[in-house]
Amino acid sequence: MTSTEQWNVGRYLATRLEQLGITHLFGVPGDHLGPFLTIMQDNTEVKWVGTPTETGAGYAADAYARARAADVTPADGEQGIGAVAVTYSVGSFNLLNPIGGAYVEYVPLIAITAAPSYEQWLNYQAVGLLTSHMSQRRESNLDVYRQVTVDAQVISNAALAPAQIDTALTACLSERRPVYLEVMDDLWKAPCEAPQGRLERRVRPFTSRNRDMLKDAVKATVELITHFKNQHPGKNPILWAGEEVDRYRLAEEFTTLVADTGIPFCTTIGAKSVVSENTPGFSGVYNGKASDPDVHAAFKGACCRIGLGTWSTSKNLAGTKTIGPDWVVAARDGVSVGTSYFPDVQLARFIPELGKALTQSFGPRELASDAFAQAHDQGLDVPESTAAYLAGLSSADQAMPSPLTYDTFFEHMSAFLRDETTGSGTSATTPYTVISDAAFALIGSMNLHMPERASYIAQNSWLSIGYAVGATTGIALARQEQEKRPVVFVGDGSFQETCQELSTHVRQLINPVVFVLDNEGFYGIEQMLINPCYYKGRTSDGADFYNVLHPWNYDRLAEVFGSEKTPMYGEQIHTHGQLAGLLNRIANPEDRINDGPILIQVKLDRHDYPKAMTYKIKEKCPD
Repeated sequence: MTSTEQWNVGRYLATRLEQLGITHLFGVPGDHLGPFLTIMQDNTEVKWVGTPTETGAGYAADAYARARAADVTPADGEQGIGAVAVTYSVGSFNLLNPIGGAYVEYVPLIAITAAPSYEQWLNYQAVGLLTSHMSQRRESNLDVYRQVTVDAQVISNAALAPAQIDTALTACLSERRPVYLEVMDDLWKAPCEAPQGRLERRVRPFTSRNRDMLKDAVKATVELITHFKNQHPGKNPILWAGEEVDRYRLAEEFTTLVADTGIPFCTTIGAKSVVSENTPGFSGVYNGKASDPDVHAAFKGACCRIGLGTWSTSKNLAGTKTIGPDWVVAARDGVSVGTSYFPDVQLARFIPELGKALTQSFGPRELASDAFAQAHDQGLDVPESTAAYLAGLSSADQAMPSPLTYDTFFEHMSAFLRDETTGSGTSATTPYTVISDAAFALIGSMNLHMPERASYIAQNSWLSIGYAVGATTGIALARQEQEKRPVVFVGDGSFQETCQELSTHVRQLINPVVFVLDNEGFYGIEQMLINPCYYKGRTSDGADFYNVLHPWNYDRLAEVFGSEKTPMYGEQIHTHGQLAGLLNRIANPEDRINDGPILIQVKLDRHDYPKAMTYKIKEKCPD
């Protein structure tokens, strides 16, 4: 056989996925996609993970990419990206929401759509014959996906396929955002060239102009810090670590900056656990007016704030509309210093250069808070302030008031995660990865203490409800070798969007612990955003009609999805005593409930809400 006869488009694409370190391809099959999946199975080690919905497959691929990016290195082609495959139109339009979220949140995904054959399109062009899933607009799928990807290709010629595939995948690697490949189904077995070499990320060149801009941005940042420190004697700056520290794998550079300068730091919700939360100087998750009061005081009490890779979103700046002149924000390929802006400055270069400039201007740890300096001088794993916070958490076995509330539930869960942690300091590890959905689950979980890096994942900008249930599949499969067990927090309204993905959990023999926060069948966050006075009792006891959900017996879905061969355990809890008993069983590897997924319906009062949202009531519902 010649080289051309040995290779076809399907094998080419499957091989490229494998070379990039992708171990699992998520999706929903269809007649156009079937031939590719057979070729992939016969020629690579990439495993097909079929899901009940395209949306769930997209969430799984998104979370898989996030976990792999945090866990692997670029060596040997390991790039930390995800892939999802569906069929044309009916599948790809269902997939659009997850791809849109990945685009907004800078998650590298490969979206593969199997389209009708070239022959079928010619038939439509000549005689108007529409076949399954076709619309009258040949580029309808392509046009839509161009809005939420950094490259979108329709492959209709096998001779051009290698170049088109490589171009798109290189864009995915380089931009760390989704790409779209639409392949006509008569091309999967069509001959093409063999892959040449391996694909690599292309980094934007660092020019002399970039060097000057970087230098100016660093200088302006040091001058701003100096100015505000002189204006506020005794106060120090604070760092705010954001999503791009995670997306561009800059955790090591960030921790070096913290260690060298001594500047304390917070994170955004989206960057929660971007470094170990036992790192000296960690001061909590800053989320605007929804922050823990001590975190808010530390953040606002600093002489100035330096955001590194931070995004301005409603969930990072809850209730805050502007940031002010005493801020530096380095993100999205530029640096804002007060009212000045320095474009085309790469965060990966800015962080280490800023560290060097600050230590030269102020000396090592001269910008440290008293707590940080004390921890360093005494050789502590964490500052005493952080240690006191941890010690103040209730033990998972300690009696707590009943019934459960949002705040006491998450306090109890934080204690459980603390008790399950092994090791100390930044070397501490946990057997769990926390996955939080949007709304009250996200607000409640943001203050969980996560001692291990990359142990918390949430979609905090796109905020598509139901994300966490589908994402659980991707996290579990990405971290199979680490044996990290997903712990999932999802509201009842969110859960109703994607509950079918529990089927994938059972089928793939993964064992997440899914907590459905059931506040009596109610879109609580929507009520809080539209009419928060409901929570103050200023209106009738009935919620706004459109926020009321149909009640489910969520725990009994374990009977629907589980079986004797593939078990699933369901339970409903109302009190802290019940929660403590359940957590004790979860912590016991010999308990049979851990043989499969666990689904817990957490019963909460409809009028309850995370107290972090109190600011909304105070602003909208004055006495």
